[in-house]
Amino acid sequence: MPFPRGEDDEIPIEPEAAAGRGGVRAGLALVPVAAQQAPAERVDYDAIYKIKDEGFQRSKVMEILSWLTDVYGPRLTNSPGFRKAGEWAVKEMTSWGLTNVKLEPFPFGRGWSNDRFAMTATTPGGSFPVIGMPVAWTPGTNGVTSADAVFAPMAADEDLAQFKGKLQGKIVFTQALREVPALWTAPASRYADKDLEDLGRETDAAPRSGRFGRAGGPGRQGGPNAGRGGAQTFAQRLAQFLKDEGALASVTTGSRGDGGTLFVQGAAAANRQPNADPGLPALVIAVEHYGRIVRTLQKNMPVKIDLDVKNTFHETDTTAFNVVGEIAGSDKADELVMLGAHFDSWHGATGATDNAAGSAVMMEAMRILEQSGLKLRRTVRIGLWGGEEEGLIGSREYVTAHFANVADMALKPAHAKLSGYFNVDNGTGAIRGVYLQGNEAAGPIFEAWMKPFRNLGMTALTIRDTGGTDHQSFDRVGLPGFQFIQDDVEYDTRTHHSNMDSYERIQEEDMRKNAVIVAAFAYHAANRDDRLPRKPLPPPSGGRGRGGQH
Repeated sequence: MPFPRGEDDEIPIEPEAAAGRGGVRAGLALVPVAAQQAPAERVDYDAIYKIKDEGFQRSKVMEILSWLTDVYGPRLTNSPGFRKAGEWAVKEMTSWGLTNVKLEPFPFGRGWSNDRFAMTATTPGGSFPVIGMPVAWTPGTNGVTSADAVFAPMAADEDLAQFKGKLQGKIVFTQALREVPALWTAPASRYADKDLEDLGRETDAAPRSGRFGRAGGPGRQGGPNAGRGGAQTFAQRLAQFLKDEGALASVTTGSRGDGGTLFVQGAAAANRQPNADPGLPALVIAVEHYGRIVRTLQKNMPVKIDLDVKNTFHETDTTAFNVVGEIAGSDKADELVMLGAHFDSWHGATGATDNAAGSAVMMEAMRILEQSGLKLRRTVRIGLWGGEEEGLIGSREYVTAHFANVADMALKPAHAKLSGYFNVDNGTGAIRGVYLQGNEAAGPIFEAWMKPFRNLGMTALTIRDTGGTDHQSFDRVGLPGFQFIQDDVEYDTRTHHSNMDSYERIQEEDMRKNAVIVAAFAYHAANRDDRLPRKPLPPPSGGRGRGGQH
């Protein structure tokens, strides 16, 4: 296969070919050749030894995780837990020797927290406690409320008319019953070798879609007030209809979850604005309890609900923050390598796999680099992002302030100084490789950096994109932003945005491995001669910058 010729390249010519070409004498059997490949990417095994020694023998990753979950979880953006966690992270990283550690503010809206949830259903067969929780940014009940339950499944505008005048003073179960299949497959899984091989293959059928491709933004919320800003969604119209009809609360069970696990997120973005009308209490309960109540109602038998929900809106400070800190470089200190993870969580549990795990890994990677005494040429900076769950708000605001606004792609000077950004946000699972986000040129570099970690299971590179997390804020303005491939473990089946997302679901060995790998990637990115390669700059988004949804 022919290969391209540059100005300084000299092409080898085989004798047989030379003899048959016009103007070329047979005596010129071979022409000296310049090297056709770039020099091999350097891997510093002495540094990796020090990183592994610190990360495996003196790890603090689980201690960090416990503080972020057991003490300061949940961390819904602008809630008391979120603010206290940020203050703790600043003190902790400062104590390790990091510099310029601070909370960097951005506009967000009011905070919210749930202080109490108690729900009891009384049927002709007796009473039972109900597993559930409120949707974020919805109000409480102002004390104990007792009312009749009514089953009023409404999924489209045409369903509303049949329940008009029938919901006054009721607690309304608005979702149709859903099937609950048996757990025929284990809820936890790791990538098999074939899975990783398939993930690394780019095809026309699956051009660049990653395994997750999930979104944490308003378009994927649970609960009756769900929806993006802009045009009013049916969920918002339903919420307004229930309020106009005089209902006391709405109840759903979400689109998935069973066995006591339920998935719940937040209400419409408008509810975050100070003094906005929050509507009615909106609740998500376990599908088994939802089904029992609805089937009883379908038999024309009454169900009484006793409900006590205390939710608090925090409106004193509507400015949220990102947590940043750094280790200064030496001869290339004005250039940056960044590590990041989102710091916020939902409120159902303590936000362990989503994403205290990623935050703890990134904090531990910074601690490893600092404590190991390794010299860094470029400055390495950590960013722990707020507002990710509401639409990548924190990282988007940070990128806009420091690098470029995707709306007009006017580049700031620091844009040329960032070598790359690495992100962790797929739970507790071990790192198995890297999503390249279409950046072909980064592949050979990462392949070299991965070799020392093949015995830890890190073997995969895929050209594909993955979505729904903060590396996209960097990628969208033409900066090299990468998400690590991780084993799913129980992420999508049990912990992601659920009431089971607690410390106990974390795999300690995976966490130690992940911090070591991230530290090694940061070290090599900081010390290579050149910055990481970039894709061509994308065009402006045409106004979908600071205020756009992801």
